[in-house]
Amino acid sequence: MSQQPPDRSTGSPPPRPDASMSLLTNVMEHSLDDGYAEAAARRDAAGAGLPRTLRAKLALAAGLVLAAAIVTVGAAEARISAPVVAKEREELIDRIDAETSAADELARSVDTLRDEVGDRQRKALKTQGGEQGELLALLSGATPVHGPGVKLVVDDAKDTDQGGGGPRETSGFSDTGRVRDRDMQRVVNGLWESGAEAVSINGQRLTSLSAIRAAGDAILVDNRPLVPPYTVLAVGDGKKLSTAFQDSADGQYLQALQENFGIRSSISTEDEVRLPAAPSLIVRTAEPRTADAGKGEGRGTADTGKGTS
Repeated sequence: MSQQPPDRSTGSPPPRPDASMSLLTNVMEHSLDDGYAEAAARRDAAGAGLPRTLRAKLALAAGLVLAAAIVTVGAAEARISAPVVAKEREELIDRIDAETSAADELARSVDTLRDEVGDRQRKALKTQGGEQGELLALLSGATPVHGPGVKLVVDDAKDTDQGGGGPRETSGFSDTGRVRDRDMQRVVNGLWESGAEAVSINGQRLTSLSAIRAAGDAILVDNRPLVPPYTVLAVGDGKKLSTAFQDSADGQYLQALQENFGIRSSISTEDEVRLPAAPSLIVRTAEPRTADAGKGEGRGTADTGKGTS
């Protein structure tokens, strides 16, 4: 039995492992496109004649020239617009001055008219008040008044906290050491009840229609602010008025303010005190009702009572 010789024929080589990744291999081996490579080579060849430092200096010089051109153009535009801005500013200042002068003139006119109206009201009160004209003029504050009376000075406590704070709700007292509007209300009403015929605070005449109010920590009398110390002048029998006030409930209230919160006060009798007329006068008239008037109403009521709200 013959034995077959072994097969010695040479077969084809085995395939490469990365044969299926030819695209990725090409990208890795040729990472730079030929066109980009040629462009980079030309750029290097063109700039090979200039040193790198010189190129940097040229670029800096070009940037400086550009910046100078921008600044020059901006300065030229500002120089052109400067006269226009200055002219507009002068016109605005002139308008403000003109409007301010007009407002001042109107304010003076208002004051003049107010004084004229007040004078006419006072004259009408004197001429048409009948037998009680002088009394009505006195009670309404239409005329200045002078005579014996008392001087009462009320001031905040020493080292008072100017920051303020509301009065204590539980007691009604000023727990900050500051004089409050309600304190001055009680002082003034106490003087009226004690027999004062006319009263003023810091030179401002009070009438039966005057109002003492507060705006923050400031005290206002008829919407005019007052500054401590508060000097109250009252016309009347000095000794009797002083004694009656100190013995009244309102006088005791003022004493309690002094003892508990340091609010300062002093009262003295004066041989003569002078009170100005009220800055504004409101006159109301009334007509007596008759049997024939039926249920018709008069034109108003005369406010001759004393006291301050």
